[in-house]
Amino acid sequence: MNLPNHSAPGCPGSPARWTSSAKTAVGTALSSKSHVWFTMSHGIFDEIYYPRIDQACIRDMGLIVTNGSDFFSEEKRDADSKVHWMADGVPAFRLINTCREGRYRIEKQVVADPYRDTVLQHVRLIAQQGKLSDYHLYVLLAPHLANQGGGNTAWVGEFEGTQLLFAQRNGYALALGCSAPWRKRSAGYVGASDGWQDLKAHKQMSWEYTRAENGNVALTAEIDLVKSQGDFVLALGFGKDPDEAARNAIATLRDGFDKAKNDYIAAWQEWIKTLLKQSCPAPGDLSSISIAVLRTHESKIAAGGTIASLAIPWGFSKGDNDLGGYHLVWPRDMVETAGGLIAAGAHEDVRCALSFLEASQQQDGHWSQNMWLDGSPYWDGIQMDETALPILLVDLALREKAVSKADAAKFWPMVRKAASYLVRNGPVSPQDRWEEDPGYSPFTIGAEISALLAAADLADLNRETAIANYLRETADVWNTSIERWIYASGTDWSRRFNVEGYYVRLAPESWDGESRFQKKMQVKNVTAAEDTRTARHLVSPDALALVRFGLRAADDPRICNTVKVIDALLKIETPSGSTWHRYNDDGYGEHEDGAPFDGTGIGRGWPLLTGERAHYELSAGRLKEAKQLLAAMESFANQGGLISEQVWDSKDIPERELYFGRPSGSAMPLVWAHAEYLKLRRSLRDGRVFDMPPQTVKRYLTEKTVSPRMIWRFNHKIRSMPAGKILRIEMMAPVVIRWSGDDWKTNQDVTAHDAGLGLHFADLSTASLSVGRDIKFTFLWPTANHWEGRDFIVHVE
Repeated sequence: MNLPNHSAPGCPGSPARWTSSAKTAVGTALSSKSHVWFTMSHGIFDEIYYPRIDQACIRDMGLIVTNGSDFFSEEKRDADSKVHWMADGVPAFRLINTCREGRYRIEKQVVADPYRDTVLQHVRLIAQQGKLSDYHLYVLLAPHLANQGGGNTAWVGEFEGTQLLFAQRNGYALALGCSAPWRKRSAGYVGASDGWQDLKAHKQMSWEYTRAENGNVALTAEIDLVKSQGDFVLALGFGKDPDEAARNAIATLRDGFDKAKNDYIAAWQEWIKTLLKQSCPAPGDLSSISIAVLRTHESKIAAGGTIASLAIPWGFSKGDNDLGGYHLVWPRDMVETAGGLIAAGAHEDVRCALSFLEASQQQDGHWSQNMWLDGSPYWDGIQMDETALPILLVDLALREKAVSKADAAKFWPMVRKAASYLVRNGPVSPQDRWEEDPGYSPFTIGAEISALLAAADLADLNRETAIANYLRETADVWNTSIERWIYASGTDWSRRFNVEGYYVRLAPESWDGESRFQKKMQVKNVTAAEDTRTARHLVSPDALALVRFGLRAADDPRICNTVKVIDALLKIETPSGSTWHRYNDDGYGEHEDGAPFDGTGIGRGWPLLTGERAHYELSAGRLKEAKQLLAAMESFANQGGLISEQVWDSKDIPERELYFGRPSGSAMPLVWAHAEYLKLRRSLRDGRVFDMPPQTVKRYLTEKTVSPRMIWRFNHKIRSMPAGKILRIEMMAPVVIRWSGDDWKTNQDVTAHDAGLGLHFADLSTASLSVGRDIKFTFLWPTANHWEGRDFIVHVE
């Protein structure tokens, strides 16, 4: 049928918005020929990603039912949806959407074509009141090609005799086809001439626009219910141009839904056979779902790259200026995900992850805060744990035989560069693991120290003994300094919570004794009037990382004191179980009235912190408590088995779909949370914390190694040190240190040694200096034959 050119009015449409982050299903085909990932929420397609997992190409696609006169029902708003997995551990889904007025039921089966860039939906509309012919059924599709809702062009047309709906933007295109005939088709601008406006007003399609150019557009079509008898397949094809998208949609329809479904399921089941065999799952066990979630979030083009979530937190309030959402690679989340894959036995995927990390490492040894799958940075922050964790992943993979010693040798240059970055820039981090503030952070410090010891073992494997020795010495210095950096005692909170002291969430880089805990620290995501707290008034479950990384025993009195403070300030008991806030006065979450986070808000409970706490309880020998927390994680999941980033921890607000102890509007699923769940399952099975580094346990808990040194660098200038310590000076270039312990009455020159990691170091024989003395030193730069021209001082206390 040749339609006259009838362009839609209302260009460019209303400002583009994304959609709900509350996914109930995510999936993709396990085939290198298919480059589409789908998400579902409220019974319909939400974002579909193509050709990379970091590029969303639609906002949503759902159905509308009318009777042509006085009935309008949008399935995502006016029907109750149930989602079912079609096979254990296989992200193929059956959905049942039931009209709340009892008039109809829509049954769907959803998969991706394993052979093409097409997503399929087999649909049955069942009339529960009246006859099928009493109803009209419409599909409504909102293209957001290449991560943008604006600038899309939509039109109705045909390809090789098949009627289709098209959209295109910036070198990407989609085409929607149907196994049943279309009765009417239209393209319009959202909020002005789109099909939703038409159907809401007229209860049938009165507008048939052929084209909507360069705007926020929507496509609408009526499906012929009489000819299809309410049973049909929708195929949404993608391509670099409209012809390719059309060919994909048409070819998939010709092959039929059953072939795509059967081959899709079979490929997933073959992969599942390669994993560790699971014991008979108990009711509520999320293991198979969690494994599928992890695998679904892997890239197919940049092999091994894994994004944080196929979701945009509070997406319905986000527009084109929020390009990334969570469909970006965070090295931290990716390493945590790879750890979950190791726990499940997915060794090949882990090797791919390590190769991705190797390829995306920056020249100086660190990784970007987050990045697109081509390795280009999105945000430019630096978080030292994101440089430490890939080292620990190599070590864990080696211990679990996911990589061989030969593989580990291949990754040694990556580890060497990362370790070099750590010793040149740590232990202070420009941002903590929550991507917010600079300073000493317990999780970051724990990751750094553990990584240095793991890197030392890998250095030994590669016959770099001097580097191995240096890394262990540095780790020892940092571990011995932990309490000096982040343990506050004798404060008002010590008295309030009846403890001797506690580990703070964050401490400034300062060496003027206890006063450093009096310093103001910035708190993000809150109003300007609330954005500072003294360091002594900030705590976080991050302190438990000192146990998880094997640096402090679970029954260490300082840890137990901190747990008491954490639970008093951060623990929330919900109907689903216990959860914890990231830190006190966190602002990353909905507002009190449930309005979405908009730069400020109130932080909510995090299920992954429930998993971390369960690991702590296991370390402490409290198996019953650990199992209760495992059950809580399972209870936090939605009906599709997906675990969210946060759960709502206040009274119910039904109109915002917020219920106490249920997922909030932040990202769902959070892949990191599913990885933590898998690691917890493995830890409980093994009777020990699965990913605890053995090097730290042996060195600090068994052998109780204490460093005789303190370290001074230009980017880590200590002001004082305990008597009896050796002062180590570290520089990024060759240097001669001239120093004195008696106010320059005498002095010594010491030439720094090359550590082989981009810095030079020298130990000053200061151990015999008495309390109250000052160590004064300056530098000669031999390459330039130039004296520094000023003195530096470290006080012996």
